[in-house]
Amino acid sequence: MTPITAQDVRRAVSRHRALLAAGFAAGAVASALGVLAPERQAGVAVLTAARDLAAGTALSSADLRAVEMPQALVPAGALLAATATAGRVLAAPVRRGEALTDVRLAGAGLLAPGTVGLLAVPIRIADAASAALVTAGDRVDVLAAASSGGPPAARVVAADAEVLAVPTAVADSGDGALIVVATTPTVAATLAAAAVSSRLSLTLRPRP
Repeated sequence: MTPITAQDVRRAVSRHRALLAAGFAAGAVASALGVLAPERQAGVAVLTAARDLAAGTALSSADLRAVEMPQALVPAGALLAATATAGRVLAAPVRRGEALTDVRLAGAGLLAPGTVGLLAVPIRIADAASAALVTAGDRVDVLAAASSGGPPAARVVAADAEVLAVPTAVADSGDGALIVVATTPTVAATLAAAAVSSRLSLTLRPRP
């Protein structure tokens, strides 16, 4: 058997140089693609607004749609697709396509962490324009005036209540406007009873 010399190797390499170069190039491209295209991570199905929604909206299935988002882009407190939201009330307006979070809903999430003995209570103020005069953090008295029977008289049904959320845009359609205040369970029951037969209004207290 004739031994292989260095000259024979050089000839073989020269003849197959193009093929070797192509192989090396293909390997480099494959390595680069592995770096630039990392493994796709599973998304998270969250609830988003199907249209612009105003504060005070009682949510229905037509208002929401589930959208899959990358885990890294899911906002804190986002409501997952399986979350029960029917009838829940928005404490703040939401834009179409925006992911819903727990603080957008009227409920305990509007209260500061560690709050004891208070509830977040939605109430409907008869004069929608007056709701536009208050902002979150204001202190108000809620008055109830009987809507029928006897001489008109108003009584305070919630004193020095903190406003937690208000609508950012008010359209006076005759139904008033919804705001959310912090009250004790006892006052919350009084407000609920007053709302059945009375018109609720606000007076603002001076800020400390």
